[in-house]
Amino acid sequence: MTADRTGPVVSTPDGAVRGRYERGVAVFRGIPYAAAPFGPLRFRPPRPPEPWDGVRDAGAFGPTAPKPPYSEAFAQYLSDPVIPGDDCLNLNVWTPEPGPGARLPVLVWLHGGALTRGSSAVPVYDGSTFARDGVVCVSVNYRLGVEGYGLFPDAPPNPGLRDQLAALRWVHETIEAFGGDPGRITLCGQSAGAISAGVLLAAPRTRGLIRRAVLQSGAPEASDRDKVRRMVRRMATRLKIPATAEAFAAVDRELLLRTQAEVGRLSSPVLGGPAFGIVVDGDLVPRDPLKALTEGDAARDVDLLMGWTRDEYRLWLVPGGLLEHVDRLGAVALAGAMARCHAGHEVARGYRALHPDAGTAEIVGQMVTDHLLRVPLHRLADARPGTSHLYEFAWPSRLPGLGACHALELGFVFDSGDVPESRKLAGEGAPQELADAMHAAWVRFVTTGDPGWAAWDATRPVRIFGEEEPYTAHGPRDAEIGLWPTARTVPEPGPVSGVRAPGAELAAAVRRLRRSVAARRR
Repeated sequence: MTADRTGPVVSTPDGAVRGRYERGVAVFRGIPYAAAPFGPLRFRPPRPPEPWDGVRDAGAFGPTAPKPPYSEAFAQYLSDPVIPGDDCLNLNVWTPEPGPGARLPVLVWLHGGALTRGSSAVPVYDGSTFARDGVVCVSVNYRLGVEGYGLFPDAPPNPGLRDQLAALRWVHETIEAFGGDPGRITLCGQSAGAISAGVLLAAPRTRGLIRRAVLQSGAPEASDRDKVRRMVRRMATRLKIPATAEAFAAVDRELLLRTQAEVGRLSSPVLGGPAFGIVVDGDLVPRDPLKALTEGDAARDVDLLMGWTRDEYRLWLVPGGLLEHVDRLGAVALAGAMARCHAGHEVARGYRALHPDAGTAEIVGQMVTDHLLRVPLHRLADARPGTSHLYEFAWPSRLPGLGACHALELGFVFDSGDVPESRKLAGEGAPQELADAMHAAWVRFVTTGDPGWAAWDATRPVRIFGEEEPYTAHGPRDAEIGLWPTARTVPEPGPVSGVRAPGAELAAAVRRLRRSVAARRR
């Protein structure tokens, strides 16, 4: 490493890179960890990058993975920069002390975006605040959408997840040169990034690579293979091509993205529908990841920090007026949520009893939030012998209707509330004291494994980050409040508010609701 204050140089296995000093920390952007995944490598597992001679400039973010833009309704809240180029398998490093010997803790960040959008270039994810506080921060780009998670008969599954594994291995092998400790790597992600982190935790190939993990608003899960296949087949039908990797590789990239966006309008975290996701592949993902973590011995010695936002669903329903639309649909929407959650009528009645003044959209949203996040994360903490810490983010956005919505906590975790992209979701006047508290907790966890509150035990402590001073709440088991049965199999949906839900009638109601929601998004 060359300690030139105008541009630090670090040697990697593929060649030397020159970064920049910014705000007192060294930043290296756009470092390739794998070859460009196009041409003969398209839809294939990642390969090592081509080595280079001399010193490669690492001053700017590298290309982002191909992705469709957010709809106008979502773009007013979420930023998603596009940087053209094929070398999209790259990462960024922020470090306070570039050079071997520092042995600092490392945070590896996997962005969210439903596995179809997002990148490491989103300004909210600026890692300089972690480096400022003694943590080497690494953020990763990986393949998205059909390029990363399409399921084809002539290509291996999960190439996007394999990209993430390649980046994690790169960090383990290389980060010491940037001042990091390869024995103290924390894998951290939000939403789809958290799901990915959870799946990687359960993967046998990551054993020894991860010391700690942070799962923000995402639980380990594997998607149904038929659901992913339906997404690919619907794209193939629109494109009038076979549903094969070879045929998809011959399609113009922009046309492929437009088609993916059109088909993806039927997808929703609330209502399900065809979507891209990580699948059990018998190789990198040999079994359901949540079962591997709760019933097997996967990642038994990994410390966990996990949590959710109080009103996750509001980011899914507020843009475009979907919250009011679901309220108007009433019982049909509730029946769809019951199908989405595999919940019986007693579950719906439990939510009505707990929230007697709530509209249908709030009931639906809380039910789906619990089904996707709170309950599986509780069960994961219950089942593990290792240390787990849980949190809830409860500070409401200053923007109308959003509440403590999905992704709102990110500007507080990264202490990046001063960037305009954070204010797009939080509004003006977000409390710096809350950012100080959350960011410090994440730094403590990455450094020591203890974020500053009691670990999960029989009293079920959850740290609440809201409008008041952060505090720890204790709660009953899920089954004790009558919301979710303890059995592994839950009852089939039953009648709700006069709607006959079982069988074909329920399926028809869900289809009508999805079409209605998709129409509102156009």
